[in-house]
Amino acid sequence: MDSQGSKPSMIGSNVPRLEDGPLLRGHGRYVDDLTVPGVLHVAFVRSPHPHALIRNITKDAALALPGVHAVLTLDDIAAVMASRRMTRTSNSGIPLDHAWPFALADGEVAYVGEPVAMVAAGSRYLAEDAAALVEVAYDIQPHAADCRKATESPPVRRELSSNIVTSYKVRFGDADAAFAKAAKIIKQDLWQHRGGGHSIETRGIVTEYHAADGSITAHASTQKAHDLQQTLTSLMDFDESLRVVAPDIGGGFGPKLCVYSEDVAVVAATRLLRRSLKWIEDRREYFTNAVHERDQYWNLEIAVDADAKILGVRGKLLHDMGAYAIQDPNIPYNSASTMSGPYVVASLQIEVTIVTTNKTPVSSVRGAGYPQAAFAMERLMDLVSREMKLDRAEVRRRNLIPADKMPYVKPIKARSGMTVEYDSGDYPACQETVLKAVGWDEFPARQARARTEGRYIGIGLAHGVKGSGRGPFESGLVRVSRTGRVTIFTGASAMGQGLATALAQIAASQLGIAADRIQVIAGDTAGVSLGLGGFASRQTVTAGSSVLLAAQSVADKAKKVASQVLEASEHDLELAGGEVRVVGAPQLSVKLGEIARILQGAPGYSFPPGVEPGLEASVMHRTDALAYANGCHAAEVEVDIETGEVHVVNYVALQDSGILINPMMVDGQIQGGIVHGIGNALFEWMGYDEQAQPVTTTYADYLLPTATEVPMLKTLYKQTPSPLNPLGVKGVGEAGTIPAAAAVVSAVEDALSAFNVRIDFQPVTPIRLLALIHQAKRAA
Repeated sequence: MDSQGSKPSMIGSNVPRLEDGPLLRGHGRYVDDLTVPGVLHVAFVRSPHPHALIRNITKDAALALPGVHAVLTLDDIAAVMASRRMTRTSNSGIPLDHAWPFALADGEVAYVGEPVAMVAAGSRYLAEDAAALVEVAYDIQPHAADCRKATESPPVRRELSSNIVTSYKVRFGDADAAFAKAAKIIKQDLWQHRGGGHSIETRGIVTEYHAADGSITAHASTQKAHDLQQTLTSLMDFDESLRVVAPDIGGGFGPKLCVYSEDVAVVAATRLLRRSLKWIEDRREYFTNAVHERDQYWNLEIAVDADAKILGVRGKLLHDMGAYAIQDPNIPYNSASTMSGPYVVASLQIEVTIVTTNKTPVSSVRGAGYPQAAFAMERLMDLVSREMKLDRAEVRRRNLIPADKMPYVKPIKARSGMTVEYDSGDYPACQETVLKAVGWDEFPARQARARTEGRYIGIGLAHGVKGSGRGPFESGLVRVSRTGRVTIFTGASAMGQGLATALAQIAASQLGIAADRIQVIAGDTAGVSLGLGGFASRQTVTAGSSVLLAAQSVADKAKKVASQVLEASEHDLELAGGEVRVVGAPQLSVKLGEIARILQGAPGYSFPPGVEPGLEASVMHRTDALAYANGCHAAEVEVDIETGEVHVVNYVALQDSGILINPMMVDGQIQGGIVHGIGNALFEWMGYDEQAQPVTTTYADYLLPTATEVPMLKTLYKQTPSPLNPLGVKGVGEAGTIPAAAAVVSAVEDALSAFNVRIDFQPVTPIRLLALIHQAKRAA
């Protein structure tokens, strides 16, 4: 790499991650590492019941413990809240007035783990002991444990008359006409089960109460610092005296983008008690209270012509929202509206029903409905190939959107109201590359040889498309100090994905300095006034574009001032080595730090004409259209038919996320996404019994893939620039997850084709797989 950080070497360079030094030396500052003088520790009293009325809460025994400062209920903290409920604006238009949660239970609990009361004490140990002494008298009520029966079950809360939140249709084209002329109509029912995000670090919040002015600083493990601040200020009628800072975050994966009851309760209690507070979630609390994603039940039909080309898809999608709406319930709309994926589909009609149950609330986990859409569509594609007796890759090839049709309009609206338009990509070429890399054409012979040895191997193929760069904006402020060092402020969120490195590379490409001369401050509401945060594979597109444009503006301003200092034309100047210099005469130069000093001004002295004070620029790049990344994955598995165990033995993935700012970091994100998808396919089962009690609340019961379950992943890249942003980039963070489960499950089904096993669910656990094998053997 050019040490001066010139443009050609910076974008697309494997710059070592700037974040890693402190983390590797043990100098990271996660929320649990923060120490605040005089802080009290918080523990929550939680419901052991899925649905019950609260008749009485007795605090006496807990308050009698030495070192316990307070035991609070909603009645207590409501004194500093604008309303008793965590009411938010429904951006989706879905009526959610009776769906938003409470900071602490309001006379009723609706899922196991719902916070009822909170204890503030001198230590976490003492707080937990005191919480166990709080006596709550419950009146147990009927519950809804299965979303398929929710419409027939009593309401999950007494304020409701029905468990149906809403229903709507997602459609385009004429599905009835398509099915009327179809050569073949094929049906498929699917179940996609609950799972979680499971970041290494759980949730947590530490508040600092500043007695001098009554202001509060909240340090929170959140993906959306500004949203948390804005929500808290509206719920508690704060002014700007609340600052939210996201320290180092040990993974997000979606659950940390939500505003939770605990966040509101801790900040309200800080204001009420006028004391600093600390709450760190334990792992069981994460299982029961951090949002899940899914359950989803699909009933689908696909219509194809005699050449296996898709004419239409129709069906129903039933989505379990859980007990409350933590966010707008966008997941089922994402699933239904993106189901057609990379394929030419003339008509689509999906009837969506969202219901509540007495389970943990559901919101976004990595992919936010897109993996479910890919799983549903790819299962249909496998079904078409089987029914039409065609190769699975061939069926996909016939239906993939051709490269010469890009940009390709899907006649359906995204959540923003924009018509969906795939901006760029070559899906058939991606598939062809993957098929060659995985040895698709040679696999049948290998499979036949393995069968003679008593081994059952299979191969699967799946595609995924992910809309990325969700707007409407993200903030980027670039500032040069008198030292010549550069600081970037952004409302984007750093949560382990390498945001600081990527933004530093982008700015360095314009400013002619090394990336390690740039500091990035993200997720701090004191740094910039607005920001949307980290989710939906958006930050390189949005924050990256803002930082690029801001850095270009700073560079232009620096040239303007330097042209006056050096008495040279701006067009004859370049930025390199931390200075502005004359092209071809580098000895004629002025340092960026000196220009920053000049632009800070001196009282009573002249100021450079034609420029504004300060060597800095702030940009909020506006965007509504999504940049669509795509991937094609192939998985090879071996199934032990005696134990039901599945081994993923080979995996090839090709990803097109446009221009890659840092290919090394992109590869890490894609590989991590694939592993997450393997977990969805084979391991992660958030189980509930018929009484709506969670039964998998430790990692002894809820399984995650580890190094021994994941093969060496072969990752390939195609870089088709997006025309929708100045960097030409597309999102990465969720992309690897989208097709992964579909590819793995397709491979498992292929491995068991000798038994005619059909898989219509995920995850495919050994017990359920054995049941399918035994069932197929009995039917043979």
